[in-house]
Amino acid sequence: MSRTLSCVLPLLLHALVAFGTELTFELPGNDKQCFYEELEKDVKFDLDFQVISGGNYDVDCFVSDPYNNVLYNEKKKQYDSFSHTTAVSGTYQVCFSNEFSTFSHKTVYLDFRQGEERPLMAGMTSSTALTQLESSCVSIHEILKVVAESQTWYRLREAHDRTRADHLLERVTYYSIGETFLLFVIGIGQVMMLRSFFMEKKGSVAVST
Repeated sequence: MSRTLSCVLPLLLHALVAFGTELTFELPGNDKQCFYEELEKDVKFDLDFQVISGGNYDVDCFVSDPYNNVLYNEKKKQYDSFSHTTAVSGTYQVCFSNEFSTFSHKTVYLDFRQGEERPLMAGMTSSTALTQLESSCVSIHEILKVVAESQTWYRLREAHDRTRADHLLERVTYYSIGETFLLFVIGIGQVMMLRSFFMEKKGSVAVST
């Protein structure tokens, strides 16, 4: 049992490290936010983003290298992925722009991963012979990766659907209030109109001279 725990605990820590940085941030209307990462040469990085809420669920995104060469530039994307292997060392920039929208406030999910995934165990290669316990650890590791990716996808879908539901509820509430007010005004107008039909009209009295 202790040997199994000694295998699983490092596995869990490894799974947490391998997925890189995930964050969700607010992007106000007519604004831009940038993130910076120091990377060495010949390092592969992967970028995934998705607009969770706001406006038409779109945003501008671009990635540039330390010499301000644009590596990726897309306009009004709801979601996308980008992979690149660095050619030089330095600070790489990832920017999201909502400058085309003056009033729409966006919520954006960002997942940034860098470097190749490290072997699960030191000295492990594709041709390494594994014991039964080590094979089980590798299988658990692969399953954990799938579970983590699935949880991320479901959380994004849940946040996206919740935002749409809240927006729909807000619209239905406003329409209901408007219809109630309109019915109230129409009802009062009809009562006043019917009342005017039954009111006794006073005729004018002719004055003889």
